[in-house]
This record gives sequence, structure tokens and C-alpha cells, in this order.
Amino acid sequence: MSDNKKKNWKEFFSLGEVGGYFFRSKEKNRTNNINLKMMHGINKISIVMFLLGVFYLVIKNIF
Repeated sequence: MSDNKKKNWKEFFSLGEVGGYFFRSKEKNRTNNINLKMMHGINKISIVMFLLGVFYLVIKNIF
């Protein structure tokens, strides 16, 4: 029972897809389009701001 519970928490806090979005390798087949670069940059900024906001709310509610 405890192994299953630990596995669920580990899966809940895994950052696989988000980490893959931030730390993926460059693809040689992909075209270098400035609009695409700007879009991904803005998406990364918005993800970071959202995570900082969630972290702030959690800390505010704990203390």
C-alpha cells in the first residue's frame, strides 16, 4: 500500500513534460522562425510566473 501511495505522489510531482519543454535538445530539422522563438519564450515566461504564483499562495497559506 505505501509503495503505491509513494508512486502516486512521485507521479503527481513529476515535472517530466514541463522539464522537457524547458530542457529539450535542439532539433536540426526544425526551421528557425522568429515568431516561433518568441512564442516559446513567452510560454516559458508564463509557466515560470504561474509556478511562482502557486508557490507564493502555498507559502502564504502555510504561514
